[in-house]
Amino acid sequence: MSTHAKHLATYDDLCRVPAHLVAQIIHGQRITLPRPAPKHARASSIMGGKLVPSYDEGSNGPGGWWILDEPELHLGSDILVSDLAGWQRERMPALPEKAYFDLAPNWVCEVLSPATAQMDRVDKLPLYAAQAVGHAWLVDPDAQTLEVYALHERRWRLECAFKAEEISAPPFEALRFSLAALWP
Repeated sequence: MSTHAKHLATYDDLCRVPAHLVAQIIHGQRITLPRPAPKHARASSIMGGKLVPSYDEGSNGPGGWWILDEPELHLGSDILVSDLAGWQRERMPALPEKAYFDLAPNWVCEVLSPATAQMDRVDKLPLYAAQAVGHAWLVDPDAQTLEVYALHERRWRLECAFKAEEISAPPFEALRFSLAALWP
């Protein structure tokens, strides 16, 4: 049996990571990944571009949300970076002044890649559930699919899944768009 304590990563450890990497702390361990590949970045950018006008700006939809790219989420001892996240403005009336969020979002979107799919599904989704994030979307550019999960009794339930079709999905049912727009 080892008498050495395992080093738990700290925020200072993340601050020392070079800017070209995405750094997170998951279950006490520092995880670093390269910036997203173009296919991944496009899917995330297009998804945000579809949601922001209707839900963040309210210009052609109901508004009432903050929708952000790659926010740094301080959720208990874990520090996660989701591809997209959204907060209902009734829960978070103003954006924080600090560079991170300690209020869990209402919705997260993770764009899966071969390097991140397992971590997103196995590690991050349970952490989001533990923080009572209400909805999670998993976008898979390789399979060209969207899985929509809702939190029920602290567990994720698959609400719907889409492939190459016009979609409308919780919590953003007022918006309809073609999933095909996300793929190059």
